[in-house]
Amino acid sequence: MIRYLAVIIFSLFFGNLSFAKDINIQENIDLKFICDLEKKIIKNLEYNYQTFLAKDLDEKGLDKFEIIASKPEELFVNGLSLFLSKSKELNVKVVNKNIILFKSIDQEKKYSESAIIDRKSGELIHEITRNIKSENSEKEISFYSCSKKEKKV
Repeated sequence: MIRYLAVIIFSLFFGNLSFAKDINIQENIDLKFICDLEKKIIKNLEYNYQTFLAKDLDEKGLDKFEIIASKPEELFVNGLSLFLSKSKELNVKVVNKNIILFKSIDQEKKYSESAIIDRKSGELIHEITRNIKSENSEKEISFYSCSKKEKKV
């Protein structure tokens, strides 16, 4: 139940931020994570916000999820999706001691991806929205449990 509430808050937060370029990078970071998929919520023509557990999906977790941030406004995300990895201009970038939040939307404003990771708990929520302006918009919301990948010395 708490996760569903988090998704609603997450969606409302990103909905309000999508009209402006919000950048608030307070720290320089170089983090690598290994993430296990816990569940996915799908909304499309076939499913109406139906929840699937990781064991019911043919998807794996993230072996090489990396976030690099440099003050005041650089943020690079690799390993979550090709769209975010290739996106040079994320519309929303927030990095502080507790969370990392980012969002990007394509130029036609038909596709967007956003994510938020809690640096303390390792919880990652990744949202993909397709056909944004259509009646039949599609959404995938993935929940991951992440742990920091230790650097070898």
